[in-house]
Amino acid sequence: MLLSRDRLFSRTGLATIASLGIAGTVGAALGFEHIGGYIPCALCLIQRIPYYVGLPVGILAVLASWFGAPSWISRGLLVVLGLIMVVSAGLGVYHAGVEWQFWAGPADCSTSVNAVTTNALDLLGDLDRVKPPSCSEASLRVLGLSFAGWNVITSLVLAGIALAGARRKA
Repeated sequence: MLLSRDRLFSRTGLATIASLGIAGTVGAALGFEHIGGYIPCALCLIQRIPYYVGLPVGILAVLASWFGAPSWISRGLLVVLGLIMVVSAGLGVYHAGVEWQFWAGPADCSTSVNAVTTNALDLLGDLDRVKPPSCSEASLRVLGLSFAGWNVITSLVLAGIALAGARRKA
């Protein structure tokens, strides 16, 4: 067997799984934006920040564990990564609550992403046609959950993986 169960669930293995999960999640978000055409709202963009911060932390945890740094370094990095993902889940809960009208979102919740014009002679017309998405309306729901709702689940799973890795002896 190429990868044993012990190696997969070691600190290095769990740090690798968490890092790949973070990269895959933010990659999927970028894919939905750039390939699928879903323009993210301001809260969607804010929810990506923990992933952008967490990925280097996860990679450092993998490297620290892989190269045999003192265990407190890789454990500490995995705890930090777990906390970053808990914050990400909190941001997702806030955004999902805004979408379900449980509470009000930011008053200025629109996107800062610029749409690319297809007709340079009609720039003003494009400004009238391109409407930034509202934070209070989910652009897509899969199995009843919006992107924000799926972010909550994904973030909690990744936090659990990172914290489980921090508890491992090796």
